Amino acid sequence: MSVVKEIENPVSESLFEKVGIMGHEQVVFCNDEATGLKAIIGIHNTVLGPALGGTRMWNYATEQEAITDVLRLSRGMTYKAAISGLNLGGGKAVIIGDANKIKNEALMRRFGRFVDSLGGRYITAEDVNMKTKDMEYVHMETDHVTGIPESMGGSGDPSPVTAYGVYMGMKASAKQVFGSDSLKDKKVTVQGVGQVGMYLVEHLVKEGAKVYITDINEAKLKQVAKSTGAEVVGMDEVYDLDVDIYSPCALGATVNDDTIPRLKAKIIAGAANNQLKDEKRHGYMLLDYSITYAPDFLINAGGLINVGAEYYGTYTQESSLKQTEGIYDTCTRIFDLAIAEKISTQEAAIKIAEQRIESIGKVKLSY
Repeated sequence: MSVVKEIENPVSESLFEKVGIMGHEQVVFCNDEATGLKAIIGIHNTVLGPALGGTRMWNYATEQEAITDVLRLSRGMTYKAAISGLNLGGGKAVIIGDANKIKNEALMRRFGRFVDSLGGRYITAEDVNMKTKDMEYVHMETDHVTGIPESMGGSGDPSPVTAYGVYMGMKASAKQVFGSDSLKDKKVTVQGVGQVGMYLVEHLVKEGAKVYITDINEAKLKQVAKSTGAEVVGMDEVYDLDVDIYSPCALGATVNDDTIPRLKAKIIAGAANNQLKDEKRHGYMLLDYSITYAPDFLINAGGLINVGAEYYGTYTQESSLKQTEGIYDTCTRIFDLAIAEKISTQEAAIKIAEQRIESIGKVKLSY
């Protein structure tokens, strides 16, 4: 694996070219006419252990978009597990379709059968447009699932732990940029107040930050604003606000050629995956604009830490939160390496993750 490889033209390349560029071990296409299931499972790397990663459901405009998303997301999970010190590989699944229209018990159970057919190489969990109840349905067909309710022996919703990790990464970034990790009186824009974003806003408000929020879900926006006192702003307005920290907590690729010049924030630290549209070019573009980026696959790793402990049977909420606190120190290590080697923080984080995969790979084979 080499540092920072990217799909430059995802439409023109063949699937095998994409898989080769990004170093995936396996891509599985799942189709079931009876339930309407169309899903893709990407298994990126299993050197450290079985590939664990959530399933997201999204109404992709094209199948190419879905393929690109699952490939990027599954690779991100490899780095997330590696940099967090977990004995897990990287995988992810996407289900194509409108969750409000086609998601039901039958579809989720059929998906569970496909997961089970992989014999444990891939373990699934919650992601965008998935709930704990959906994992219950998947669990009816396979044991290779995490994030099931605590009443069933699982760890429940991992969102609070994910949010806590982002909060730790944000505090480490503030220490790096402002000289103090206190977020009191800091102005923060949280883009997306789903499960993770909502919990993050609660942490920030509790510490005394001034928080601005935006989301496509108007009802959720009003709910979070009412319960926390956060101020609602427009979807496009978030990039132009005079704030200290920009926190993308919805879908990826919001850090790009158009948005970077507009940002006034000195820090980007959020829960969304694949925030950099082009991870190499935009990672260095942020350097040029003196914006400190906390790599997403590190600071949103709390959820993986949580469900990973569930999978290995070592879960307690206290231990998961304690391990998630380590994100703070890892952020500091990444910032130091980036400065020392004059590279982007994204490249520094990938370098650390790949070094661990390479070293462990010398003593064990792929899962």
